[in-house]
Amino acid sequence: MHKENIQKYYFINKFCKTNIDKQKKGTIVIYRNYNEINLKEILNLREYCKHKKLKFILSNNFKLALKLNLNGAYIPSFNHNKRHLSYNYKKNFIVMGSAHNINEIRIKEIQKVNYIVLSSLFKKNKNYLGLNKFKNLSKHSKKNIIALGGISKKNLTKLNMLEIKGFAGISYFEN
Repeated sequence: MHKENIQKYYFINKFCKTNIDKQKKGTIVIYRNYNEINLKEILNLREYCKHKKLKFILSNNFKLALKLNLNGAYIPSFNHNKRHLSYNYKKNFIVMGSAHNINEIRIKEIQKVNYIVLSSLFKKNKNYLGLNKFKNLSKHSKKNIIALGGISKKNLTKLNMLEIKGFAGISYFEN
């Protein structure tokens, strides 16, 4: 059985009530639509997450996440900007960033993220790590590590072999 206190992060690209309704209490929703900012959709999603008692994080727009009083911001691996370091935000504001290698981990540490989303754990794509590489790479940071990539109900117990604070995904949360 997997760790009970492990945090779950659900990545979404669009607002779908049906999928959000499936989420267990405590799941954090991360909205990552990089095409254009749809403020109406973000506001609707914020209100729906509040209603469902789910935390809501916005990807790649730190300033808007603060302005809308969201629970946090997510900084993708391609974003090396440090402008957010000059912003004032509340103590419990979650700052997450993604990384795929040691260089990106160092950038996220400089960006002072609270959590590093490391990928890809199981999904065999260009960033595929597998268990051993993932373990070794995660040891290069003292930040909280979140696993991402190909996590399913079948391989969920393998997360016990890792020193992680949580896992993230899309398909895991939609099945």
